[in-house]
Amino acid sequence: MGRHIGILVAALWVTGAQAQFSADLRAVSDYEFRGVSLSARNPAVQASLDYTFGDSGFSAGVWASNVDFGPESDADVEVDYYADYERALNDTVSLYAGIAFYTYPASDAVDASAEAYAGFGAGGFELLQWFTDDYSALGQTALYTEANYTAAISDSLELIFHAGYSYGDAFEDSELIDYGVQLNYTAGNFVLGAKLVGTDASGELEVSDDVFNNQPRFLVSISTTLPWDAD
Repeated sequence: MGRHIGILVAALWVTGAQAQFSADLRAVSDYEFRGVSLSARNPAVQASLDYTFGDSGFSAGVWASNVDFGPESDADVEVDYYADYERALNDTVSLYAGIAFYTYPASDAVDASAEAYAGFGAGGFELLQWFTDDYSALGQTALYTEANYTAAISDSLELIFHAGYSYGDAFEDSELIDYGVQLNYTAGNFVLGAKLVGTDASGELEVSDDVFNNQPRFLVSISTTLPWDAD
């Protein structure tokens, strides 16, 4: 994991003079994805490197994190590749589309898979629709609809609300709603986050073990984006 993050950071500094490049470095108390823990409720170190193709609206990047899928899985690192497109219709409304490719290097137990999305944003509101015909490389279709709203409380505080719905063939008789409320505080070049996440899973669908836990829980994070502003 450290090698992947080191490569991302080194690549940023080598190309740092070009404003098209940026990177995000993040430490979280739990790698949560759509309400489910992918690090067995353990801390995760994450990094991304992004490139923006001028004013075209296109961008691409790579993201990495440590993962923990339990003792029966040999996956310990996730590396995702993605490409995005954004088109502003006016000062308020934008359209989004993109694709993400999820990989697990050196793992024989977890295969790579891809997922595409489209959506729009209006002010602080965002609605995205995700689709894959090979959910978790199992050959099943899956859809995920998410809504997010960001409210600025002050220059340094923001509140983010999230709700998502997983459904499709891969979730037959096991549809899942996830939610999150996050408070971010910006201190200089760093962002401190506190987040409540969970799902509506109950009965046999509820996971109380650390691996793939989907119960309500509280997370914290710290992140920074490079390159830092000169001032």
